[in-house]
Amino acid sequence: MATSQPKILVVDDTEANIKLLRALLRGAGYEVVTAACGTEALTAAASEDPDLILLDIMMPDITGFEVCQRLRAAPETRQTPIVFLTALHEMEDHMKGMDVGGDDVLTKPINKLELLTRVKSLLRVRALATEVSAQRRLIHDLLNAYVSAEAAQRYLADPASVLSLERLTSSLGKAG
Repeated sequence: MATSQPKILVVDDTEANIKLLRALLRGAGYEVVTAACGTEALTAAASEDPDLILLDIMMPDITGFEVCQRLRAAPETRQTPIVFLTALHEMEDHMKGMDVGGDDVLTKPINKLELLTRVKSLLRVRALATEVSAQRRLIHDLLNAYVSAEAAQRYLADPASVLSLERLTSSLGKAG
């Protein structure tokens, strides 16, 4: 079974920037969806479920900072990597991007190799986090089959804890 291409949401109010990023990302094998303002970005993030978001900071309706904060507040987009793309060169603006929940900041004009490297890296981190979440769900389901829900939650909260393992073992002994 073929795996699908990672989907990247590009948000920029300048059509030329969108065209450039779309061509670059598609050429690298990514699916690209676009939004031209903050409001469209929020709608697209909810409906398209992108694997990564490239987000301009200065937009006419809602700033990229506000879009990022809203995305981080929503459970379905909380874990989606966000890279700010900005013409702002001040370190304070870059720090604000990180403070509101961004994962990275790149300054325009964008270096193509740097962008593709960061995209690849953040998509790998997202894939690993997704895998860990799936494994935790599987472990939780397996534990629930053999121990109480309370013991399963206790173990998942601190799997390295000797106490949680001892409690889990004692729960298994009582169940058998």
